[in-house]
Amino acid sequence: MKFSLIICTYQRPAALIKLMESVQEQLLVPNEILIIDSSPNDSSKDALRGKFYTGLKYFKVGVERRGLTKQRNFGIQNVAESSEIICFLDDDIVLTPEYFKNLISTYSQNPNALGVGGAIIDEVKWRTNPLGNAIEHNEFEMDGYVRKLGSRNLLRKRIGLLSNKPPGFMPEFSNGLSIGFLPPSDKTYPVEFFMGGVASYRKELFEKIGFSTYFEGYGLYEDMDFCLRSSKIGQLYVNTDAKLFHYHEEAGRPNRFNYGKMVVRNGWYVWRVKYPNRNIKAQLKWHSIAFLLTLVRIGNVINTNRKKEAITESLGRIVGWWSLIYDKPKF
Repeated sequence: MKFSLIICTYQRPAALIKLMESVQEQLLVPNEILIIDSSPNDSSKDALRGKFYTGLKYFKVGVERRGLTKQRNFGIQNVAESSEIICFLDDDIVLTPEYFKNLISTYSQNPNALGVGGAIIDEVKWRTNPLGNAIEHNEFEMDGYVRKLGSRNLLRKRIGLLSNKPPGFMPEFSNGLSIGFLPPSDKTYPVEFFMGGVASYRKELFEKIGFSTYFEGYGLYEDMDFCLRSSKIGQLYVNTDAKLFHYHEEAGRPNRFNYGKMVVRNGWYVWRVKYPNRNIKAQLKWHSIAFLLTLVRIGNVINTNRKKEAITESLGRIVGWWSLIYDKPKF
């Protein structure tokens, strides 16, 4: 099964090289690798110069194509005609050697798979529970694995605002359990969404839909939007045996005020994508969660060392929330 890899990058030369080295060490290497670089300088291009990577195609794009969704759509337009699967990786990822082998095999094992996501393994600490013992109130269990809920989800659980669906599915009031709640069981799970930075899709899907140009620049939740629209066409999966590391490179990220606005406004947008006609109860729950999480972020001003980031993001969330009254995102 021939497959292409698209990597969209912006001012992260060191992280990009680490990713590329891990791609070359794969047991199954992509037939082609397209790097779509929107950096205003040539630092990433210079970092790649003199290195040999199998199947590499480098594209430098200007301001008019800068932004994750625009760069991804550009990459899709330039993949080989013979490619059957298109994979996407963020530029601050490092793969385990079996990543592509396990990811691509999912399509053979699940012929109905329209898209398959991988699993980040360095962000959550799990423990096994083989005897099925009772778990603590602040824990979550699935398939014999247990993890902590985290303070925000624990608070939501206590007041009845935690998702009532499995990880990777959006409840009626949005704010579902993320892919990070799928256990490290090496199993493949059906989902409605997964992380765009560790994603793959059948090429035929892009004959029907593309990444939305609503999400400009950093594009928070653009992956959620695309997955939710894709899941209305066919089945998506996450293979927890397709493992990788995510190092959250700070370079290229938006300021915390804009990030806070995007959390609320883009979150509202993808909620509408999944549920265009929400009932009053779902709307009340969505706004209650937005209010609650804003209060939690304001509280971080007291209980974290990154006080400036906390207050700046909180202000962004507040502005984003109030803007929904007079300037809702356009579809």
